[in-house]
Amino acid sequence: MRPVLEIGGTHVTAALADPHTATVARSVRRPLDARGTAEQILGAVVRCAGDLEAAAGEVWGVAVPGPFDHDKGIARFEGVGKFDDLYGIDVRSVLLDGVWPRPAETVFLNDAHAFLLGEWRAGAARGHHRCVGITLGTGVGSAFTVDGGVRRTGPGVPPQGRVDLLRVGGRPLEDSVSRRAILARYGDGDAANGVLDSAVDGASGGVLGGVLDGALDVREIADRARAGERRARHVFDETFTTLGAVLAPCLRGFDATALVVGGAMAASWDLIRPALRAGLGDTPVALRAGALGENAALIGAAVYVT
Repeated sequence: MRPVLEIGGTHVTAALADPHTATVARSVRRPLDARGTAEQILGAVVRCAGDLEAAAGEVWGVAVPGPFDHDKGIARFEGVGKFDDLYGIDVRSVLLDGVWPRPAETVFLNDAHAFLLGEWRAGAARGHHRCVGITLGTGVGSAFTVDGGVRRTGPGVPPQGRVDLLRVGGRPLEDSVSRRAILARYGDGDAANGVLDSAVDGASGGVLGGVLDGALDVREIADRARAGERRARHVFDETFTTLGAVLAPCLRGFDATALVVGGAMAASWDLIRPALRAGLGDTPVALRAGALGENAALIGAAVYVT
């Protein structure tokens, strides 16, 4: 069993994961405020790791989003709306000094890479020689792998292996595909001005006040789309058709046979899949939602260390 950590925007999870059987034997989860101080964030991470009570002298795998210097273990978050107070901090040293029993070493990897490695070992990408993973949440994470080895360069692979560095209409991809992009697009139309869509029914409450008061999130927009609200469905269709069109050349160039989608937004897979498929056109790739849930990144971190 390998001790691992997954650090996310709302929580941190410590677990013992077996990279060979792709199982998680024990896990501890703590809430995390990505906008908190460095002391608050790292304190929660260290306490969570300590609560796992892993054996001393182990090598820990740590899945953490970017921007982050994963080789050196140094946070590079700046202007991304999360973990900004960690900028420049040597997180590796904090964990090595703070976690008890003491680890021998910590190995960091991008959380999207961890997700895809877990799905490749035992989930939706299993059996695929070349595959791509996308995580949809605050932004768009990505991973390109060949037989479980991460690729950051080569045919079809965007700079640094990051699709978020691609552009749509001269603007960053995340201006069109991200949580903030979906909320902005939904609020830009008549709904934001208090004009009700004619397709809104009782299931959506008949009012769109959430757009105005900031209470509405992607999950609620998805619920409205399922309830028949045309504007909400249009937002999902436009967003993920765009993503598919951006990904299609990458997938063809990389010769991928599977595209696996995870992250918080994957809970709306019934709405995402048709639009994403439409954007991909005739790209010959299996399109799948992640199968392992929150365990994917934990298993992937264990696979990476091994």
